[in-house]
Amino acid sequence: MKKILIIDDDKAMSKLLEINISNNGYTTETAYDGEQGTALALNNDFALILLDITLPKLDGIEVCKRIRKEKQTPIIMLTGKTQELDKVLSLELGADDYVTKPFGIRELMARMKAVIRRCNVEPNKIQNKTLLFGDLFIDIAKRKVMKNQDKIGLSPKEFELLILLASNPGKIFSRINLLQIVWGYDFKGYSHTVNSHINRLRSKVELDMTNPEFILTEWGIGYKFNEELSASVNEELSITI
Repeated sequence: MKKILIIDDDKAMSKLLEINISNNGYTTETAYDGEQGTALALNNDFALILLDITLPKLDGIEVCKRIRKEKQTPIIMLTGKTQELDKVLSLELGADDYVTKPFGIRELMARMKAVIRRCNVEPNKIQNKTLLFGDLFIDIAKRKVMKNQDKIGLSPKEFELLILLASNPGKIFSRINLLQIVWGYDFKGYSHTVNSHINRLRSKVELDMTNPEFILTEWGIGYKFNEELSASVNEELSITI
């Protein structure tokens, strides 16, 4: 059974989440402060982390930042209605989604399942196993990326952005397109979140971020993968995540 980590100092809320998540076929573990939650996240494997923004000892933003330095476990942030800036920061730091309190359990479960599904694409649903652009190697089924034979650590969103762009060379995606396809929701006003993820992705796959080889900017429109690079694949690539 997949295990969900709940990091929330509201014990009544945590208990409610534990009951409903268990009723949906998952097991749970709970932490009531940021330090304990960070330790559990870094020392265990979870299918998903539910992370409250407002926590004692370490706030949710700092917890998200520390987790993302070492692990790519999917994260859904639990935010208050007035925490607009924190929502933006959460997404830019690598959270996969956010849910605003108060929320309905059905909505939360739908978001959880969507995030887990996007971050665990089944290999038998993917036509191509590998893709090679020069010295950039992508193993789609294993969610592994290598540059010059060195493994590159990508967050789930960075990986999905790379696969979407690389599987459609030359096709221009607007920031809104990328938000809708990769995040799965219409985060109106958060298009700069895409810029942050693209910049982090470039910092990992490009030799020179000021003169990118793979991920190109179409000024005033969006981004595309360089269609002039020849790809070596084990069969014709046709993937849209």
